[in-house]
Amino acid sequence: MIEMETTSPEPKNRTTGALVLFLLFVLPMPVCLFIYHFILWSTEQTAITSLSLKNLEMAGMIGLAVQAVLMTILFTVLWRFTNDDRFKPVYAGLAGASVMAFPALLLRVIGPNNDQLGSISQAVICLIGAGVVILARKNKNKIDWDRASIPFGLVIAGIGFLPFVVYGSFGSLGDTLLSLFASISFGFLAATLIESTTGNLFLDGIGIGALLALLGSAIGYDGSQLLLLAILPSFAFGISALMPSKSAAGAAVSLLVFAGLALFDPTELTIVLGDIAGVAVKTAGFVIVIGVVTSIIALVLRFVTGAGSGQRVTRAIGWAGAGITWLVVITVFFMFGNPGNYGDRLFVILKDQADLSDVASITDRDERLHVAFEKLTEHANETQSELRRFFDSVGVEYTPYYLENAMEVRGGTLVRLYLMTRPEVDRVIPSPRLRAVPDDVPAPGGLSEVDGSVQWNISMIGADKVWDEFKVRGEGIVVGQSDSGVDGEHPAIADQYRGVTQGDDYNWFDPWDATTSPNDEGGHGTHTMGTILGANGIGVAPEAQWIGCVNLDRNLANPALYLDCMQFMLAPFPHGGDPFKDGDPSKAAHVLNNSWGCPSLEGCDPNALLYAANNLRDAGIFVVVSTGNDGPMCETIESPLSLYDSVFSVGAIDQYGDMAEFSSRGPVTADGSSRTKPDIVAPGVDILSSLPQGTYGANSGTSMAGPHLVGVVALIWSAQPDLIGDIDSTEKLIRDTAQPYNGNIPDPCGSGGESSNVYGYGIVDVYEAVKQALINK
Repeated sequence: MIEMETTSPEPKNRTTGALVLFLLFVLPMPVCLFIYHFILWSTEQTAITSLSLKNLEMAGMIGLAVQAVLMTILFTVLWRFTNDDRFKPVYAGLAGASVMAFPALLLRVIGPNNDQLGSISQAVICLIGAGVVILARKNKNKIDWDRASIPFGLVIAGIGFLPFVVYGSFGSLGDTLLSLFASISFGFLAATLIESTTGNLFLDGIGIGALLALLGSAIGYDGSQLLLLAILPSFAFGISALMPSKSAAGAAVSLLVFAGLALFDPTELTIVLGDIAGVAVKTAGFVIVIGVVTSIIALVLRFVTGAGSGQRVTRAIGWAGAGITWLVVITVFFMFGNPGNYGDRLFVILKDQADLSDVASITDRDERLHVAFEKLTEHANETQSELRRFFDSVGVEYTPYYLENAMEVRGGTLVRLYLMTRPEVDRVIPSPRLRAVPDDVPAPGGLSEVDGSVQWNISMIGADKVWDEFKVRGEGIVVGQSDSGVDGEHPAIADQYRGVTQGDDYNWFDPWDATTSPNDEGGHGTHTMGTILGANGIGVAPEAQWIGCVNLDRNLANPALYLDCMQFMLAPFPHGGDPFKDGDPSKAAHVLNNSWGCPSLEGCDPNALLYAANNLRDAGIFVVVSTGNDGPMCETIESPLSLYDSVFSVGAIDQYGDMAEFSSRGPVTADGSSRTKPDIVAPGVDILSSLPQGTYGANSGTSMAGPHLVGVVALIWSAQPDLIGDIDSTEKLIRDTAQPYNGNIPDPCGSGGESSNVYGYGIVDVYEAVKQALINK
């Protein structure tokens, strides 16, 4: 038999003023902190989504520092000058929780996609904090842990865990174990600070809620602080019902924190990924309701069983209740949740990169592609051999790449530390993987059909004149697109799919979900493909062919997924094939559309994919890239691939010839080059094109501008096959025939001689380009 005490020694020096002061400062604390940190988080998100407001990215750190100073002063003063014995220990705990925000500032500089390092840091901070508290209390009030009451804390936490196992998903085993370590450390720290000295369960709950809010706001980061701020205070009164058992309270807090840290990747709690944020909000909503209801039931049970007289329960009943609760949690997880390994990975870039400079001089396209493929694969096989042998010997999974001499490794902090000691490794960057969420539903457009008339953007660049005067519509050119996918059944683009006559092998690759035929979960790729070669007046080169690769899911990817698709475009392979052994460069695309960028949120540094882009160019593949939508400030072209000299970067204008405000600007400073970008501009505002389910709609963005240039290259190379693979001459032709920019936005970003850091060499004119190409024939 165990005894769960329900009373504390009767407090002395009670005063009404002290009670009012306590309620005034402590009761609203969880709500105020949540609002405060939501504002800070929103400000940081604004900086993420708009490089023009990059100076706001430190808002969270500055805000937490302000909180640390103000809250520490407030609760230290209240503790020092309060004589009411009910609240003095509570204020001491709140002051201690406030102080924890100072070391927790380190968490704000870890950066995205470093979750294992974050978990280790959280654990160290909490354990040091708990150790200091225990030492400070050593000669005063010894902590009574009452470990026998732990099962009651497990029951409360298990009930709160249920929504998380339905809507969330775990990372890798390493991620999960380190999150558990951090969570137990958090619970241990909370248990050392929590006090129940007011003689009133309701007042105890108010103090516990404020303390958990202070700790959650400090120890959580990258968005997880909002989850912790939402869920922990809602269980405060249930935890007060567990007191004075520090072990039971610590167990409940630990597992609730574990749910928030382990089942949602903090880096994904961003407005860039609206689906994860939405799922997290729904989950938190359910947990808050459960927490409130659970707390009410716990308080009622305490009162019903006789507060102050003690409650005797058997150890067997307590553990049986905990066991049943967690058996239900596990069952729900496997029946309705997202079992699986969704952990982040590492992208390893090697120092020794292949040199294809001599390949560019080969005039025969097929020979050039084959030589490039052979040199790249041989070089990767040779230079990666020792790393591959080591990983094979220790059972670490990896994916080798050849287009850039790199590897993606399924490993965490220990593997990263090992790789940093290897002499052949240049650097290791994150390769994040998205956690599971409900399947995307393709977004159809508002129009079920178009009238077939030539759209304004097609006429603006002169594509229709090329069709009519030169009878060229892109025949013989294969476009490769890496995007969210393509609706392969859309009537405007279905017939142009090379797989219609050759099958899906070598024509479709989905490294995300391993689908075997064209599809599009998001709609972005269907729209961009329609602008390149769609029929019915929406596409620039309507008789070109296309092959596709899925590198975006929910509009995000990582360096490895981007490289998967770039590599496929050089040497397509059959489904389930080995890119090294089964790649066929004779089936390579001629020109690539890349309406995406890889920012640091996705793991990339400025040069993460530089060698891959350079090698595609050397192999004779024309790489077109949209500049991004981070304008109108200068120096906002900073994410791969758009900043590279080896690609052709495209900004956006509207139908009046004015620059789109969102279009990113140069010069490129992220890599220290001061390179002038973009190269050119094309229509990118209110572009009507294909969307999933056979529909049509208008979208805006530089993602819509880049596809025009892809279609332009297809028309030029179709009209003048001698230019195929001659990237330098083709780029020069496009630049020399561009129309001058006469829009209403001046060039505030400087220029690189003939080219502007706002609009490049001007507005693309495919009619003049094809005309000039034929004259030079």
